[in-house]
Amino acid sequence: MSGILNIILTLFVFNVLVIAHEWGHFKTAVKNGILVEEFSVGMGPLVYSKMKGDTMYSVRAFPVGGFCRMLGEDEKIGSDRSFSSKSTWARMAVVVMGPMMNFILCFVIVLGLTATTNAVIFPKVSSLLEGAHSAKQGLEVGDTITKINGEKINTYEDLFLVLDGCNGKDLKVEVKKESGEKQSLTITPSASEDGSRWIIGFKPVIKTGLFEDRIDGYDKVSIGEVLHETIFTMLYFVKSVVVGFVRLFTLNISPEEVSGPIGIVQIVGESVESGLQISVWSAVRSILSITALLSVNLGVINLFPIPAMDGGRLAFLIVETIRGKAIDPEKEGFIHFMGFVLLMAFMVIIASNDIAKLIFG
Repeated sequence: MSGILNIILTLFVFNVLVIAHEWGHFKTAVKNGILVEEFSVGMGPLVYSKMKGDTMYSVRAFPVGGFCRMLGEDEKIGSDRSFSSKSTWARMAVVVMGPMMNFILCFVIVLGLTATTNAVIFPKVSSLLEGAHSAKQGLEVGDTITKINGEKINTYEDLFLVLDGCNGKDLKVEVKKESGEKQSLTITPSASEDGSRWIIGFKPVIKTGLFEDRIDGYDKVSIGEVLHETIFTMLYFVKSVVVGFVRLFTLNISPEEVSGPIGIVQIVGESVESGLQISVWSAVRSILSITALLSVNLGVINLFPIPAMDGGRLAFLIVETIRGKAIDPEKEGFIHFMGFVLLMAFMVIIASNDIAKLIFG
């Protein structure tokens, strides 16, 4: 039964992300006078539909996505309400607003989670770990870590991206003293207790959320800190996705680190089970965190200049703007079709990897 529940929860999350994405396309298209013929939740055979104005709103049999079908989206049609008849800037806006809605959804979720969490963690030193090299290399209580090897550190999570690839080598760490003075240090990272990762060797400053009860010994975050953490947590998600895809395309990633829809079902299930050991609200927060991260994934991936994706369509529109004329619709359509075929092949490979991990562990 838990497996079925995990699948239902995952499908719900996927559909929230897709609806937000397609709603961005839909609203921007309507604002620009484009006729949206159908706004669908789900794919495959039609289950239910209702006309409202000029648009058919529908539910389809397979709850694995959705679409916003616009007049003249893939061909030139002699109508001033067709997608193809609009200016390149209007069409760019329609294409970009799908991914942008995913970023907005992520922002709203992270803002809510940050404001209500009982632990907002900052890259500021509250104490030093015994035995860590940092204790002897100049790091002090009250220092805020601002850069490592030239990379800006805006949130505590930023540390993980930098430390993940350091391989134990010395780090150039820039800190801001409580006096406001900046200082550069050379710190040798230490291994964590379980030996699974590299750490600098300090305990961070922790504050409670705006809407959490005050806990003795912990300050509450300010509104400014909530906004700061929200913005830079979102940017951390974006960087994580980009770094992950660069590693994937350069074959610098192991199969265990890659997950598709099947793997995500497993991740959702594990997160819910872990959260329920604490409380129902903790399980809900886990689902919301995964939703925020997946929303950024969908937004970033769609902006990559890959045929059949929003980024691919945007690339063609940029070329059209530079050339002053559109590329042959048949050629563009063929390129998008080939891109779609390659994406489907890639999804099959990812799904096979997920199944292999389930079988062989």
